[in-house]
Amino acid sequence: DEEEVRSVFLFRTEEEDDDDDDSGTHYLNSDERPCTHLQRAERPGNGKVPDTFQTDHLLYYERFKAYQDYMLGDCKTSEVEAFTAEYLEKIVEPCDWQAIWHTDVFDVLVEVVDVDCKELKAKVELVLPMECETRGCDLTEESMKVLLEATLHKVPLLELSVVYDESRDFDQTALALEHLRFFYKHIWRKWDEEDEDDDFDYFVRCVEPRLRLYYDILEDRVPAGLVAEYHSTLALCSEKFQEFSSLRSGLDSDSESEQDNVSMVEGLRLYEQLEALKRKLRIIENPLLRYVLGYKVNSGQQSCRAKGPRPAGGRVVHLVSALATVHQLQSLITDKLMPHYSSEEFEVQFHSDPVLAVNACYEGDVVIVCPGLYSITSSISIVDSIEVEGYGLPDEVVIEKRNKGDTFVESTGANVKLSNLKFIQRDAIEGILCVRQGKLEMENCVMQCETTGVIVRSAAQLGMNMCDLYGSKGAGVEIYPGSVCSLVGNGIHHCKEGILIKDFADELDAMPKITMVNNVIHNNQGYGVILVKPGDAAVEDLAEPNAAGALFFFCLLLPPQFTISRACSQINTKADIDDADDDGGDDDDNVPVIVVEEECPAIQHGHSVPPDFTEGNDAIKQELVATSAKKHRLQKSRMKALGAMQADENLLSQEMFISINGNQFKHNGKGSFGTFLY
Repeated sequence: DEEEVRSVFLFRTEEEDDDDDDSGTHYLNSDERPCTHLQRAERPGNGKVPDTFQTDHLLYYERFKAYQDYMLGDCKTSEVEAFTAEYLEKIVEPCDWQAIWHTDVFDVLVEVVDVDCKELKAKVELVLPMECETRGCDLTEESMKVLLEATLHKVPLLELSVVYDESRDFDQTALALEHLRFFYKHIWRKWDEEDEDDDFDYFVRCVEPRLRLYYDILEDRVPAGLVAEYHSTLALCSEKFQEFSSLRSGLDSDSESEQDNVSMVEGLRLYEQLEALKRKLRIIENPLLRYVLGYKVNSGQQSCRAKGPRPAGGRVVHLVSALATVHQLQSLITDKLMPHYSSEEFEVQFHSDPVLAVNACYEGDVVIVCPGLYSITSSISIVDSIEVEGYGLPDEVVIEKRNKGDTFVESTGANVKLSNLKFIQRDAIEGILCVRQGKLEMENCVMQCETTGVIVRSAAQLGMNMCDLYGSKGAGVEIYPGSVCSLVGNGIHHCKEGILIKDFADELDAMPKITMVNNVIHNNQGYGVILVKPGDAAVEDLAEPNAAGALFFFCLLLPPQFTISRACSQINTKADIDDADDDGGDDDDNVPVIVVEEECPAIQHGHSVPPDFTEGNDAIKQELVATSAKKHRLQKSRMKALGAMQADENLLSQEMFISINGNQFKHNGKGSFGTFLY
């Protein structure tokens, strides 16, 4: 009978689901099928209208399966209406069920007497006596009858919510209307039907990425700035599409009047704007491109607008304190304010939130955070050259972030300093600190990570001294190509990897400059330091055997007292002699001099360290030297292949200054140093 057909359509047998691995729910048994029974959704207020089915709690995979298997399948964009109508005809009860007609100004109980699935409308009758809730208006039974007569008793299915019924006879009707309502509210776009890619699967191309984005936003997995950017872009795109559609409908294709010519030019301009907005939306909606392109653009544009000096001149000391005693204020004035900030150019402002204090800063300002625990939900974005310091020990000045969507601290200022602070992440998905550009100096800070640790982007500079970092589910410190990173006297521990040097050998990127002195890198799950670089197969066609390989093996045989600088000098001298013999003194193929300090005169250990704790220092030096030399040879080979008569020495003789000394590596799961080839 009809009920059996409906049940078979909604829930296929377990054997059929085992053959379908695309939906992501094939592992569920028949008792765990999502939403076979819906619960009651109790309405707030005085209960003038009946309760409805609860349908707004559905999981991602429940909606995914409904759209892929039952509602849309593999339809094209032009077939969405037909597939949707067919789905509703098989699922929705044709008559004799009650629903709440929900609008912006009223909720009223109606009886459905017929359903037109193609028009997505239902013919309804008012239930008497009338049960209604209004918002900001007075509605009588007579006026409601007049309204229904004006609409020919037809109301949109999207505005109907099925009244809860314990018999379970209308569960699937309520579920089908929820899928329809969600689809047209969050998935479907007005411009989809005009998409030129109509030959492609609409579900794969549009539904799946938009559905995934919706749930990522719902679960705070997308940065707040990107969410705001997406919604504003979506609203602007809808506005431009409306303008374009109105302009297009008013054009006469046979007319050659000047007004129509102007309108066509304006239409072309709107079309180009609309296509640009649609491309931006697709980037954000695509999970593969969202963080590679969309997030990168969003973060860069939103965080790089520095205010510069204060227009009226002068500088401000921002004091952050939720609560302070008179004695604490007196100590602060005596120890900090009077000795350092008593000149006339300084004023004092008071804040209770460190985020508000940083946002109020101009170039040259100082933020002093008094002891206490400060819970924040938004990111600390530092765009100007300022100082942020805790007044006390790091464990006494704690800033805790609980929102998932943003990086904890993001620095783009030209010269930023952080000191004596403790940062704690809770339920995070982004890193604890990112230096996107400019220079950041950190001293005596503690970072309790939830996901990744400190990220140093290309062209950025980080100086991290006497800090403690732990708990990262990725690398404690990520160093990008072209960056400058100085790590002195830090503890990096209980992370997945200690320090990750990323894409170091990519021939398109500049050399990073790395200093690692007297750090204790211990109890990490993987390596203490890991170098990510292309595999040899990717470059062996251009990197022929040369002094770079000799340098690597020569470094392995160095005695402890022999410096890498001396090794480079001897290898270069030998290369000069060989090249002079081969081509009359052409020294273009010399391996670049890569300076690696064996001793750091500024910092010396006051006690002896077991050799097995420091052996990673030599391994890191040797690998960085060999990789640098290989990259140099690859650059020169490619330039020669392009027909360059003489290589640009400014480009090819880059000197990477590396000071790696006195670091201790203890109890790291995979050892002190490793490489990852991709």
